[in-house]
Amino acid sequence: MDKTIENRAKDKSFYGTRSLQLGGELYELDRPWLMGILNLNPDSFYDGGRYDQLDAAVARTEQMLQEGADLIDLGPTSSRPGSNLSEAAAEWALLEPFLSTLTQRFPRALFSVDTYHSSVAERSIAAGAHMINDISGGRLDPRMAEVIGALKVPYVLTHMQGTPQNMQDSPSYDDPIKEVAYFFSQQIDHFNRYGAVNLILDVGFGFGKSDTHNYKLLNHLGYFKQIFDLPLLAGLSRKSMICRPTGRPPQEALHGSSAGHTAALLQGADFLRVHDVEPARQATAVARMIQKHY
Repeated sequence: MDKTIENRAKDKSFYGTRSLQLGGELYELDRPWLMGILNLNPDSFYDGGRYDQLDAAVARTEQMLQEGADLIDLGPTSSRPGSNLSEAAAEWALLEPFLSTLTQRFPRALFSVDTYHSSVAERSIAAGAHMINDISGGRLDPRMAEVIGALKVPYVLTHMQGTPQNMQDSPSYDDPIKEVAYFFSQQIDHFNRYGAVNLILDVGFGFGKSDTHNYKLLNHLGYFKQIFDLPLLAGLSRKSMICRPTGRPPQEALHGSSAGHTAALLQGADFLRVHDVEPARQATAVARMIQKHY
């Protein structure tokens, strides 16, 4: 790993943490957490259209919580390869009734909102959400770091090359490990300057990466944890990096996803962002036993 990145990571501006402030409570990350995906946009790549009605979203949320989800991640915008960037007003118009209903129906549940708009982040936290998950790592909205710093909420800082519309056209890196680490070093420093320190890192599987890039990053997740000493989130559920090696479409990629989740956990992932909570819970239990008896 580049010594410059290592030295920056050891600087006092990088606040390693093993806990999160969520809804005024402190949660220790003494085990992996499961983030259940609730896609509200009908254009989402795997389950688009299944949960874009309130009754279906409520039922799915209840199911995922019963299966052991620690967080529910609400996705009002599609980020599948080839999708266009959303407008903040349209995103909030779609999200608001779901967020309002779900926080009232499940007052003890924790909710994350998947957005790259700072205005949507502000409104979401005011409406009862607890975390912001930004696929752009603060690059698509220059106000995001300032807003997250002011809100003092956990923030998933994701690496993405390009935008959803063009990210998979021809992704290219000289060294994906070094380049993603450099991105993190720059953005962590940027967010820290605004007082945002409750950060979670996501290497962004499938966001401007080939299968080679994805699997190299998967095999080196432990390096990012060692260097930055921040929680890691792995989001590879039913993605193309799983489908291509298995020869199965997303609808049949559950077993491949479980294998990927196990690998991520063994590399130190603290969060799994998943479509299928119960299978991920089982993978987590097995991975913890492997680590315990290593």
